[in-house]
Amino acid sequence: MSSRPPMPPKLFEDPEEALNEAIASLPAYEATTEDVRVVVRVFWLDDQSQPDEHSYCWGYRVRIENHGHATVHLLERAWEIIDANGDVERVRGDGVVGEQPVLAPGGGFEYTSGASLDTPSGIMRGFYHMVEEPGGRQFKVRIPAFSLDSPYQPGVVH
Repeated sequence: MSSRPPMPPKLFEDPEEALNEAIASLPAYEATTEDVRVVVRVFWLDDQSQPDEHSYCWGYRVRIENHGHATVHLLERAWEIIDANGDVERVRGDGVVGEQPVLAPGGGFEYTSGASLDTPSGIMRGFYHMVEEPGGRQFKVRIPAFSLDSPYQPGVVH
């Protein structure tokens, strides 16, 4: 048995730093396509959810990393959002969070976004449409399927 006292909790002066560390400790969903790695971490948004009104909200943080030898440019995103009833919503659009990031070799880009459903669980998956620069070769990078599970869903479904 150790006689050392327990470590005190880490204190943060910046709430953003505390949030970032909490999100970084969440389970990660990962996929790599053509040397582009996508890592997704999902978190429940209790303050934005209204379970009595069938409104369930999640945030997700995505990190995109270029492990290749060429610069890549994210042009478009395409999502499938599937609720617990199997209903599918497809979302397409330019870039992510209003940006079309360019990732040099070894570079990365991170953003946070959110999703809401009428059911207490679901799944999201999709891809990013990328172009290699220079050269213009286009390719799709898979976004791993990730689970949206609320505390109002008994057990983890996905």
